Amino acid sequence: KEFKGVYNLVADIIHVYQKGQGSQIPDDVCIEGLRSREAKKLLGAYHQDFLDEIELVQGASNKFDRQAYLRGEMTPVYFGTALGNFSVREMLDDFVEWAPGPLDRETETKTVAASDSTFTGFIFKIQANMDPKHRDRIAFMRICSGEFKKGMKMHHSRIGKDIKVTDAVTFVAGDREHTETAVSGDIIGLHNHGTIQIGDTFTAGEALKFKGIPHFAPELFRRIRLKDPLKLKQLQKGLTQLSEEGSTQVFMPLRNNDLIVGAVGVLQFEVVAFRLKEEYKVDCVYEPISIHVARWVESADSTQLEKFRKKAFDNLATDGGGYLTYLAPTRVNLNLMEDRWSEVSFRSTREH
Repeated sequence: KEFKGVYNLVADIIHVYQKGQGSQIPDDVCIEGLRSREAKKLLGAYHQDFLDEIELVQGASNKFDRQAYLRGEMTPVYFGTALGNFSVREMLDDFVEWAPGPLDRETETKTVAASDSTFTGFIFKIQANMDPKHRDRIAFMRICSGEFKKGMKMHHSRIGKDIKVTDAVTFVAGDREHTETAVSGDIIGLHNHGTIQIGDTFTAGEALKFKGIPHFAPELFRRIRLKDPLKLKQLQKGLTQLSEEGSTQVFMPLRNNDLIVGAVGVLQFEVVAFRLKEEYKVDCVYEPISIHVARWVESADSTQLEKFRKKAFDNLATDGGGYLTYLAPTRVNLNLMEDRWSEVSFRSTREH
């Protein structure tokens, strides 16, 4: 009941909160100047306290710098209530004003300019079961240059095939609509039937691969066990699709048929278990496992890599993308292996 509004430190404006406008675009009632007569009237007995607190905030925080924001060194913070549809407009307006335009992007062979007229794009996200009735998977593509047109042919660089796209979609919250055209900087959704992966590059015909789309090693690990062993195929399908979208990572040890789930936070395990049950009808439980860290391994010397594979067989696995991974039981073990096998690289990240 005492909520009066929000104060914009950059513009020195108070956006006044009005009740009963949560279902519509609210009127933008503003008061310019925190020390103005109108501000004193609005805040009443709280006015001086608010002035003192704002002075502390301004002294303790950094002044907004758009260039620092564009470099990823500063994050503006907004306060409001999405449920009451208040202060959402201000956040979106500033995002439109401050957000960078389409950027030039590096591939393994050249730099693609955002102003280039030739179509290119890459997949940065995959979401499974966006429509539970149809069990669909959407691959989200950022267009880096050129223009997408409905029905055009794209070259899928990783698999070396051309595909015709007639059903690309765009999303606004939970609503989707078919895309007729899209240009550099836009994001479109492609229906994925299992052939598209995060990091895949699409072009008008040229064989390119965009760089800088990392895959991070997980920090927590659990063995996953089925309550009903007859649903192994559903479990494998579910874990594969969830790992494709980045919800979790799955590792398959070479020495047995275990399925190991890796995550960066405990909550991810709960989310995966819930989605497996709700979306794939698979009921499972987690068991602790003695794994400290995972590292992707590679070597330019194929002979040494094969020797390492035989020597470290009990601790090796393949991840959801088929990449060889070393599952170290302790940090000491990892350090020893790195010292003993200097010709083998142990990587904490890999390119998609």
